[in-house]
Amino acid sequence: MAGITLAALAIPEVMGYATIAGMPVITGLYTIVLPVLVFAALGSSRHLVVGADSATAAVMAAGLAGLAATGSEEYVALAGMLALMAAAFLLLARIVKLGFLADFLSRTVLIGFLTGVGIQVACGQVGGLLGIPEGKGISLLGRDDTGTIGKLVSTLQNLDQISWSTVAVSASVIVVILFSKYVTKKVPGALIAVIGAIVVSWHWDLASHGVSTLGKVPGGLPSLGLPSGGLSEIAALIPTAVSVFILILAQSAATSRAYASKYNDRFDENVDLVGLGAANVAAGLSGTFLVNGSPTKTQMVDGAGGRSQVAQLTTGVIVAIVLLFLTAPLQYMPNAVLAAVVFLIGIELVDLAGMRKILKVRPDEFIVALATAVAVVAVGVEQGIILAIVLSVLDHLRNSYRPVTSVMVPVKGDPHWRQVPFTAGARTLPGLVVYRFAGGLYYANANHLVEDVVGIVEDAEAAGDPLTWLCVDAVVIHDIDFSGAEALRQIHGSLAEHHVRLVIAEPLPQVRTLMDRYGLVDLLGEDAFYETLSDAVAAYRATTDTTPRST
Repeated sequence: MAGITLAALAIPEVMGYATIAGMPVITGLYTIVLPVLVFAALGSSRHLVVGADSATAAVMAAGLAGLAATGSEEYVALAGMLALMAAAFLLLARIVKLGFLADFLSRTVLIGFLTGVGIQVACGQVGGLLGIPEGKGISLLGRDDTGTIGKLVSTLQNLDQISWSTVAVSASVIVVILFSKYVTKKVPGALIAVIGAIVVSWHWDLASHGVSTLGKVPGGLPSLGLPSGGLSEIAALIPTAVSVFILILAQSAATSRAYASKYNDRFDENVDLVGLGAANVAAGLSGTFLVNGSPTKTQMVDGAGGRSQVAQLTTGVIVAIVLLFLTAPLQYMPNAVLAAVVFLIGIELVDLAGMRKILKVRPDEFIVALATAVAVVAVGVEQGIILAIVLSVLDHLRNSYRPVTSVMVPVKGDPHWRQVPFTAGARTLPGLVVYRFAGGLYYANANHLVEDVVGIVEDAEAAGDPLTWLCVDAVVIHDIDFSGAEALRQIHGSLAEHHVRLVIAEPLPQVRTLMDRYGLVDLLGEDAFYETLSDAVAAYRATTDTTPRST
């Protein structure tokens, strides 16, 4: 039953995605035949559904713009090449185990990116909804604006050519889809609207009333073969291929992770890379375009009770039957139907709830999400995803550049320790500071460590409370690069000048090995390393019991 539900809901959806991609409508159905079957056989996730996706379709359309006329044979060939190139990147990522790269497109920028894509997609359907020619852009301050806003403004300049019959069709489709969702999400409102519009168009000959229709649609299963193209086309497609590769990696992994967590299933990101790569090979060889792990289709199957890839296999078979026997009626479908379906898809991508949530809890991250959305709308989808990746990395660097630092203090009557926010005057015990540096020690934050230690020593001397030991609690330091090691060497020298001993507590095994390699173990001495924080404090107390403190 889940497979039937997915087919009913996904068929009009993927036809809409084909429109976003600039591809012939029938190729949308191709994306849920062979690619679905291939991923079901080779992927790791029991829940992930692959198929055409709005975000990758939008990125592809932006990347192919100007290389060939949309919908032409050359355009379809370029789309096939792009799918094969994305597949090559995915399979290469599997070989070198780059599944972790999915984590570098943060949830914050992904929400902003998809919101921008949604606005762009919805704005792009205004002409189709109203039955007016789509604008090419406007001239502003001597420059041509052919982006989302420019095209929308130029489209609205054609309002004098509005087709009220087309508006009636668009409005009817939107009402049917929204009403069906209001009643129950299990009702395939889009499919009902599509079938109803086809029947009305055929019976009342809407084409004679100024409503444009699809026209003859080829039937039969997709033919297999390599898309035509040369090295010059491959070179032109590389930036777009990299963009969609990152997007497929991030979106598919996030979706698989979410459902694996929901049902306590195991899945392997690197195995999924093989399935996604093979699915895109199948797409490229079967005359269609990029496929991605689809959150919407995965939710469709989950909502219908599907818990394995059997539902996806069933969908593939059903769509194959549609292609073989039921494509003839599609010629009567008004183009406004697809415009309405795609418009609603775009609206659903605009995640206002997610943006509000980010604004409420992390205003700084909201700025990142908003900047990504604005870039997609104002500049372009490809530029938006590049900005999203850059902002994700910068956000990571921002967090790791200023790690949380604290001083560990004992709790009366408790063998454990607690953290207090770092201040230069904080003490663990008289003459002892246990300083916790919560993050990897590398070139960008090494000077932060040096500044803190210098501040501790200077404050101690100014207060007439000289330090005897400084213990670095290294339990949270997961890595030390060369610059970090040099920083430790520098603070050892500085502390030695003030007769303060530097010791290290609870270093992770790999960090202890790195310190040995950097020569820090020889510099500090084997006896400067302690397995636990309690051991280090006990050793310090032993020195104060036997040696009077200097004043």
